[in-house]
Amino acid sequence: EEAERGASASANLFVTWETLDLPYPPTGIRCCRLTAAVASVDSDHPCRNIVWLHANFHKSGQMGAGSLLAVLGLCFACALLGWTLGSPRQAEAVSGYDSSASHAGIRKIFAQSSRGAATGQRKVVLLTGAAGFIGFHTALDLHASGDVVIGLDNFNHYYTVSLKRSRAELLKKAALKGPALHLIEGDVCDGELLKLLLQEGRVTNVIHLAAQAGVRYSLTNPLAYVEANVKCFVTLLEAVKTVNKKIPITYASSSSVYGLNTQIPFSEEHQIDRQASLYGATKKSNENIAHVYHHLHGLKLTGLRFFTVYGPYGRPDMAYFSFTQAILAGKQIVEYRREDGTELERDFTFVSDIVSGIVASMRLGAELEVFNLGNTHPEKVSRLISLLERGLGRTANKTTAPISAGDVPITYADVSHAQRLLDYHPSVSLEQGIRQFLNWYSAYYKVPIPGANQRRGLLRLRSKSAEGRSLRRASARALE
Repeated sequence: EEAERGASASANLFVTWETLDLPYPPTGIRCCRLTAAVASVDSDHPCRNIVWLHANFHKSGQMGAGSLLAVLGLCFACALLGWTLGSPRQAEAVSGYDSSASHAGIRKIFAQSSRGAATGQRKVVLLTGAAGFIGFHTALDLHASGDVVIGLDNFNHYYTVSLKRSRAELLKKAALKGPALHLIEGDVCDGELLKLLLQEGRVTNVIHLAAQAGVRYSLTNPLAYVEANVKCFVTLLEAVKTVNKKIPITYASSSSVYGLNTQIPFSEEHQIDRQASLYGATKKSNENIAHVYHHLHGLKLTGLRFFTVYGPYGRPDMAYFSFTQAILAGKQIVEYRREDGTELERDFTFVSDIVSGIVASMRLGAELEVFNLGNTHPEKVSRLISLLERGLGRTANKTTAPISAGDVPITYADVSHAQRLLDYHPSVSLEQGIRQFLNWYSAYYKVPIPGANQRRGLLRLRSKSAEGRSLRRASARALE
């Protein structure tokens, strides 16, 4: 909690294993040479700061006493800290909820599950990024609708992992009732794992939300985007092509594909060849690659261009979340503006509205489609700040700065295409959505906020859609 509030943490010893022909994690240790490096603290799993181990095994069978003592010391520390990474036995402990399960463990879980088959209208959905912001809400909605969910997430450290673990705990609670809900800790770039999940889980639909998000982060970590957003996407398509080409795939694109487009509102009919960020370029590449795989292999693919999604259990790097943290801490916030001083505008879209579009597009199962999912009402960033100030009962310490590299002046979705084919009708205003977010924030971080309803704040979502209602039902069950 202190780490999440911005407190600095000292570095811990970070050691890694690299093994030859041994299961992971290693169950036995022979002769090895240890190498150590210093890395930052993982506040969520302190044992992991000690026990990623790196060993080079030697055929000679010789090991110095110092190395032996180091190994024994590390093993003792692991035992004290209860290190249990990756055990299939642990994964089976709670029905429907799996953490770091091995391939053999996954097969066993699916074989034993009596709630994991598609029947009638029920779908079996492979959902990547299931512990992420949008993926978490999507998983709850699908589960509440009676669909089986096979979630996959690698719990990366782009932002604090404890928030992802909290989402996973709610999914764990939801899994105790209703259809099966699995959460596998693994990487979408692992093609063998994907094929295993598709085959053993008898998947009928794929929703691919896993990605490296964030525009500004792409300026300093470009290869992370190429890996997660391009390589992993192609790996998923190859897995589906191999297992069953008929499985429809719904995947996350982004409003960032519009880049420097000046035609507003943004329409799927507009030409999009001037992205302003590498993130946007990788999402545009997803759409291009989807077209190729449909053309060459007949895969069914639907891309969804999300517009500035916000809400409870959201991403801390997003403006509404980081502004809230800064205002409560009395820190300065930066409002970016255009070169002429005019304000930026964003089509803020509440997460339950986005989920309704995701689920509707999955059920449509189109041959090849792209949809905008936005709110259709661009709001100035100053309006967002004003709503946060009113909700928090505090005045923000604001400063302004020119628009940053990779950013765009306005996002504005034309959703007429989604309205026609998906019956998509966003219904949550920015004022309503921010109120729900602050209720959640107050309850989750135990921060008193004027007027915040902490009892209902952990996950209270408003939407007039059937998907929104089912999402609220899922939320209520998860919190019982």
